[in-house]
Amino acid sequence: MTRPGPDGSGRVTRPDPEVQAVIDLATAHFPRLGTEMTDITEVRAFLAARPRPAVPPLPLARVTDEDADGVPVRVYHGSVHENAPVVLFCHGGGFALCDLDSHDGFCRALARATDAVVVSVDYRRAPEHPFPAAPEDAYTALLWTAATYPGRRTAVAGDSAGGNLATVLARLSRDRAGPGIAFQALYYPMLDPTRSRPSHRENGQGCFLTSDHLRWYWDGYLPEPADRNHPHAAPLAGAGLSGLPPAHVVTAGFDPLRDEGLAYAAALAAAGVSVVAHHYAGMFHGFLSMAPALPEAAAARDTAFAVLRTALHGE
Repeated sequence: MTRPGPDGSGRVTRPDPEVQAVIDLATAHFPRLGTEMTDITEVRAFLAARPRPAVPPLPLARVTDEDADGVPVRVYHGSVHENAPVVLFCHGGGFALCDLDSHDGFCRALARATDAVVVSVDYRRAPEHPFPAAPEDAYTALLWTAATYPGRRTAVAGDSAGGNLATVLARLSRDRAGPGIAFQALYYPMLDPTRSRPSHRENGQGCFLTSDHLRWYWDGYLPEPADRNHPHAAPLAGAGLSGLPPAHVVTAGFDPLRDEGLAYAAALAAAGVSVVAHHYAGMFHGFLSMAPALPEAAAARDTAFAVLRTALHGE
């Protein structure tokens, strides 16, 4: 549940205490990127040293690590049915952090809830491998997935930077006459390197993901200024959205990325793309991964997975 702030407007101006407690805990265990910590090796070492909760993995029919024509992927078989649909998932982390292990629990839950095969992509990360390494790796994995699971109904999905890659995959597949994509699930996507929208000012500090983080992420991913207007890096930079598959866009009120996600949902709809948009005014960036800690996050994740399941199975 979210409550309005003290201005009496009914607008949510501050998180609930239980939500704020989760934000504070997540912030305390995350490096101060772009200010106190800027070296990628140091950042990844800091994250790797964090204690991880001893939670047994959600059991599935089968989980395997595969080589998708040079791109590592982890395949989660959430269904025992032949010809189960497929979700190609791209993890978040600002194009620089996270990996197959960081999103293992999320992908297991996604595979189970959607009764699908989930292919999680371990794309090359910035700053060692700036744009366009990540979307090209993801596209290679998409081609491998289409060849490995021919004829399957396929969606692309991702959170944060992975949401960027998912919608870029939809564009690449359209423009290159690639594999058919039935749906794109974009969870608080990171889309605009200008970082100029009001939510960046309103939520740039104190809401877990900060303006310093985002500057550091984008600088590492797009070191060439000209790339900041490339539609395969910045999907909001230009038009050309018609003909993309239907989409689900999830946004959070206390997320610096809130306004770019809302703007992208509106731009897709204006281009004639069918869009389901869910906005959670009292939530923050990354909240779908906080389902064990927050009832509202758990309910939102159930909804997101149900939307994707319906798109895949036509239920």
